[in-house]
Amino acid sequence: MSAPSPQLDPAKPRVFLVDDHAMFRSGVTSELAGHVQVIGEAGDVEPAITAIIETMPDVVLLDVHLPGGGGQAVVAAVKADLPDVRFLALSASDAPEDVIAVIRAGARGYVTKTISGPDLVDAVQRVAAGDAVFSPRLAGFVLDAFAAAPVPSLDRPSFDPELDQLTTREREVLRLIARGYTYKEIAKELFISVKTVESHVSSVLRKLQLSTRHQLTRWAAERRLT
Repeated sequence: MSAPSPQLDPAKPRVFLVDDHAMFRSGVTSELAGHVQVIGEAGDVEPAITAIIETMPDVVLLDVHLPGGGGQAVVAAVKADLPDVRFLALSASDAPEDVIAVIRAGARGYVTKTISGPDLVDAVQRVAAGDAVFSPRLAGFVLDAFAAAPVPSLDRPSFDPELDQLTTREREVLRLIARGYTYKEIAKELFISVKTVESHVSSVLRKLQLSTRHQLTRWAAERRLT
């Protein structure tokens, strides 16, 4: 006879854990026990995306390097459908490019695996509450990167009804098409299949009422999306 499932505590954040090392996932789950509710886990990109969309956690705690691609691929894919899910990167890497990539994808914070158990609990709870959380050294990378980003021109429209109807992933695909990427190159860049790229392109063409890739490229160029 199986034991009854534990009741979920609405006062505790519901957390999904993504890391390709099962023993590490077990250790993190143990550290978080009693403070948050770990409602699921995955060790690769595609299973993680599917399970997160099914379980709709408050916070996803994920590594940036996974067998099927980067953690940013998980963030971007889930954000397109569930914008309210918050992501906190937990990685052994403290490389600026890893930090910036996952934050640009939509993560709310980034901490390294050297973090203590109590500090990790605090970071998860803060992200669940809407805060942005970074290990001290990594916060500088983010500030530098966004300080260096170009400021949008004031004479360009801030609202584009056609562009706003596209999902985050469709915009990513559109931007890469405008740069001249092939479908195969786009798939590799975004850690998705070529068939998924084709599906996104078809959706974009339909929404923008265009019929060819050439028209799509010109549309994107006119809006300086490259």
